Amino acid sequence: MRRLRRLRGWALRFLDSRFLALLRKEVQEILRDRQLIKLLLIPPTIQLLVYGFALNPDVRFLPLGVVDHARVSASRELVSALTENRVFLEAARPRSERALAGMVERGALTAGLVIPPEFRRDLAAGRSAEVQVFIDGVDANTAGLANGYIQQILRRFRPEGSLTTARPPPVSAAVTFLYNPGLTSSWFFVPGVMGVVLTLIASLVSAVALVREKDTGTLEQLLMTPASAWEILLAKIVPLFVLLQVDVALALVLGRTVFGLPFRGHLPLFLLLSGLYLFVGIGIGTLLATVCRSQQQVLLTAFFINLPLVQTSGAIAPIESMPAFFQAISLLNPLRHYITIIRGMQLKGVGLEALWPHVLALTLMALALMAFSVSRFRTQLS
Repeated sequence: MRRLRRLRGWALRFLDSRFLALLRKEVQEILRDRQLIKLLLIPPTIQLLVYGFALNPDVRFLPLGVVDHARVSASRELVSALTENRVFLEAARPRSERALAGMVERGALTAGLVIPPEFRRDLAAGRSAEVQVFIDGVDANTAGLANGYIQQILRRFRPEGSLTTARPPPVSAAVTFLYNPGLTSSWFFVPGVMGVVLTLIASLVSAVALVREKDTGTLEQLLMTPASAWEILLAKIVPLFVLLQVDVALALVLGRTVFGLPFRGHLPLFLLLSGLYLFVGIGIGTLLATVCRSQQQVLLTAFFINLPLVQTSGAIAPIESMPAFFQAISLLNPLRHYITIIRGMQLKGVGLEALWPHVLALTLMALALMAFSVSRFRTQLS
């Protein structure tokens, strides 16, 4: 009975508290602000879909030009081997090597293949037949991938009736791809995009909401109330936190339904850790609001903060490909730790036993950002 009375007393005190009144006021303002609700729902959906489809390192349907001087069944089989996997698409049959090189130079073709007249004779004699390949190297990434595909296809090419036999390698290996057996690129990019979108939305929305209070003069009105600084700030954070958790759930649904992204982890733990990272994003936005005086300053300052966070997070490019200095600096990037958590839980199904260093880093960053933001906010209110 005593515990029940205590709980009842706490509940009554909470219902009559200044914090609940401020919380109701913030919720009513957010519900009246349709533009803010649209900003929290529509841009994350569009960004996740656009980046999920656009950020794809795979190449498809590269225009290929062919000059076939041999004109035999073996040369036609070679062209079919290059185009059947949809990496290359036969787009032209120039009459000469000069015309082929000119089309590659103009950008009409990405690659060109020249099959010499002695192609059939070399294969019939059991010799290695040589072909010439032109590749447009302006886009170094696409050129490297195209060259890799061509080399792999040529090594495996065995025309019918050829005397050429494959020499067994001294060591053979059975390779198994874990966690992403189909090597689907979107499974790597979509979790990273989720972290990027949450970072942008959490920091910008929280900063703009607080700066708008300065512009409209409502902060001065709050100074007249008996509420303390932490109550005012917490009342503004809680509704945004709930709406941003909706963005997390929306991102999971889109990743599953649109991109076929699996989820192998523990969902409540994932939402809890995502909430921890949302406090980091809100802390960044609150800090921006205490530094900037207008919404324009918030947008410009957020650009210089969020862009380095994205570039050193591993969301788009692997961290291992960065210089050693930036790999060390990225350890201070909260987005890097959150993306590691997302990929670990979604693709690998790991838990705190493997992710605790990243959880600890996010916890320390969230506490530091929120404490510093509250301190500056209290200073401005006073």
